[in-house]
Amino acid sequence: MKNQLVMYLHGGSGNHGCEAIVNSTCHMLADIPKLLVTNSEKEDKAYSLAPLCDMIQERKIEEHFLAHVWYYAWRALFHDPESFMRYRFRQVLGKNRSPLYVSIGGDMYCYELPRKEAMVANSAFQKAGSKTVLWGCSIEPALLQDQKVVEDLKRYDLITARESITEQALRAAGVSENVKYYPDPAFSLLPQETELVPGFLPGRTIGINISPMVVDCEKVKGITIKNYRKLIDYILQTSGYHVALIPHVVWKNNDDRQTLQALYQGYEDDERVVLIPDMSCQKLKYLISQCHAFIGARTHATIAAYSTCVPTLVVGYSVKSRGIAKDLFGEEVHYVLPVQALQDAEDLLEAYAWLMDREQEIRKKLQETMPAYCAKAKEAGGEIRKLWEE
Repeated sequence: MKNQLVMYLHGGSGNHGCEAIVNSTCHMLADIPKLLVTNSEKEDKAYSLAPLCDMIQERKIEEHFLAHVWYYAWRALFHDPESFMRYRFRQVLGKNRSPLYVSIGGDMYCYELPRKEAMVANSAFQKAGSKTVLWGCSIEPALLQDQKVVEDLKRYDLITARESITEQALRAAGVSENVKYYPDPAFSLLPQETELVPGFLPGRTIGINISPMVVDCEKVKGITIKNYRKLIDYILQTSGYHVALIPHVVWKNNDDRQTLQALYQGYEDDERVVLIPDMSCQKLKYLISQCHAFIGARTHATIAAYSTCVPTLVVGYSVKSRGIAKDLFGEEVHYVLPVQALQDAEDLLEAYAWLMDREQEIRKKLQETMPAYCAKAKEAGGEIRKLWEE
């Protein structure tokens, strides 16, 4: 293990955005031996990652009562916050220490508990004498008012910011020497052709994604589903397009299929509305590439659409979607509809109408910019290679 690059803070491929990051990163670094420390080895082997890297299941301290008690007492007595991480990553520390650890959870710093885990893991690996990378990240600018976060970020040997809002906020906060801008690694993900489900017409289907997380961020209870229903009704009544409901995360406590199933109710007998089954990130990207347009909540579902030149409207809630849209189009207005801004049942419909009125110029813009943009995403692998070879 000590001769392998270690990728860590991977939640499992049931989040196909996580899968897409690891998959594309592995292809960038095909000549470097890699080990994935995963929260769900079973998920990763079920989808696309097994042939691309070695993997081990990370140790879960909560599943081992005596270890939990011992490390909790140790941490409290000696004020040693890294003790939990040394247990969690015991298989890749000590005699198995890697020279380079890559945090592949791009939005870890967007949420409180994952952020704390990322900070402590960074400290533990740095104290072990290794280099660390924060890979393809997005960070809310307001978070950088916390000096503990800023000092932690300065410790990374490399940070790749996946959009310019994050890059500029980092530099403004004094985190600059270790920061490079590269698009999200998943822009370079290779699609894998798969059979289309009955009712999915290539080039004549509007892809729709909605997530429990985006619903949780709404300010008016029930308004998100109301907007999506209005949109589907409008598409069916005023056009010949079909509608595909596409999940991109299928974790037990954060499952797009549950929200999509609720949305699907009432359309079960309509042959123009199809509910897409779960599949790998590469197959999902192929499926999304066959859409005429895409309306999505999950960041990596929209990345799959952008990168295959499908006109896309993002129903967003954070800096991730805003920053990517700004980099692609020069602005986020019209391209990102913040779920927090939904007030009326036709807000999404109005945003969709704006998109479709300009779909040809948007598609042309993507066709012109995506080759270089995706190539730049792939070039980020060279930054990791430099650290590996030093």
